[in-house]
Amino acid sequence: MPLCYINGKYAPISECQLPVTDMAIQRGAAVFEAARIYDGRLFALDMHLERFAESARLAGIAADKIIPLLPDIIKTGVGMDGCPSDGLVRPYITGGDINDKGFFPEPRFFVLFGGINKTPEEERRRGATLVPNRMERPFPLCKSVNYLFALIPLGGGDKENHESLYMPGGEITEAMTNNFFLCKDGRIITAPTGRVLDGVTRNVVLTLARENGFTVEERCPREEELAVADEAFITGTVNEVLSVVRVGGLTIGSGRPGPVAAHLYRLFLSNMERWLS
Repeated sequence: MPLCYINGKYAPISECQLPVTDMAIQRGAAVFEAARIYDGRLFALDMHLERFAESARLAGIAADKIIPLLPDIIKTGVGMDGCPSDGLVRPYITGGDINDKGFFPEPRFFVLFGGINKTPEEERRRGATLVPNRMERPFPLCKSVNYLFALIPLGGGDKENHESLYMPGGEITEAMTNNFFLCKDGRIITAPTGRVLDGVTRNVVLTLARENGFTVEERCPREEELAVADEAFITGTVNEVLSVVRVGGLTIGSGRPGPVAAHLYRLFLSNMERWLS
């Protein structure tokens, strides 16, 4: 049974509750993180918690007393019965009950320890399809719980669609839960942080790419570049590195997963130890 830490104790998730007055429910005021557990060890936890603290600050949530507690809470929980050895840790900080004109002085927090819906092997072999989303992601550096406007373009339609891709004004920024990369003429092109969430897996993959001689260009790819790209891929905590073969009705490259994504995925797996704790 999945495990939760809330109100100072660990308990089965079925016993953990939030009041309906919490601003997470009333106004969608909450931030979260999702860190991967590999064989009982946490991947890049410090990077996740640093980003978590920044998300809370940007959201106006007074989390200074909460953030220092999280490393011990998370590491203890990972070693307990109920936490899978391969899964996800997801800490949340909510707005609590008080909304002082966009400042939330008395937040609540909880941590979920549970399984993970890994990328199906069939999708990894086939490559992912993304659905265009013509809006800009609001406040991209704040990892909030509000994914509604990224989910709406999916519309409960084709089950082979992986997620939506933000494409405001002809630029390509990021996918719903992943960073997006385009490959053309030996270059890896991806939107800069500031326009997109500072992805933990993104940073790891870019480090490995540069170490291994790839040329990285940090700018927003243009929509028209999709038609002439050699390949594309996304990176994220759950998907790691996953090829993208179609955006809407447009096929990318050969329509099959490409060699750059495959090579970077191998590098990610073989270098994982560097970021495990």
